[in-house]
Amino acid sequence: MHSPNRSFLSVVRRRGVGAAACAVWLAAAAYGAVGQAVPAPSKGMLVSSVLERIVANVEANDRLTVEVAAGTVASHADQLIVSVQFTNESGHIVDGVRVTSPVPPDVVYVADSATGPGSHVLYSVDQARTFGLPSELRVVGADGALRTATAADYTHVRWILDAALDVGASGIVRFRAVPR
Repeated sequence: MHSPNRSFLSVVRRRGVGAAACAVWLAAAAYGAVGQAVPAPSKGMLVSSVLERIVANVEANDRLTVEVAAGTVASHADQLIVSVQFTNESGHIVDGVRVTSPVPPDVVYVADSATGPGSHVLYSVDQARTFGLPSELRVVGADGALRTATAADYTHVRWILDAALDVGASGIVRFRAVPR
């Protein structure tokens, strides 16, 4: 499992929309080892998140179209999208960007739905204390024995960008969820 590195810089500005709030940690190469002093928070990363509902419409020609609607009330049959947008407004290239989003408590993560171009995805089942691949995650089952975690056990999703984020560059990462 991957332990969160305490030397990541927290984002200064964070905007949450709906139930989805997120944090971005920036890995500064000079502060790569766990246990080193944590530098001051990074200024200039703008992060916002939104919870949207997938809406299916049947058109007059019986063709099904799908829209994403923000600010709508979800029913238990709906699929939702948690989208996190991030922008580097720092004035310098940032390497090792990690975008972490909690899975809102009133929804369940849909397995294999996390997407983020140019990134790889890790998951947490312990409120973002540790992260790992699905095959690495274990939780205590109802019988008290350890079992392999399922998507319903995920508390956070983390995307690790494969390349540096240029000045002014933006990105969007997403995952789907369903109401509990």
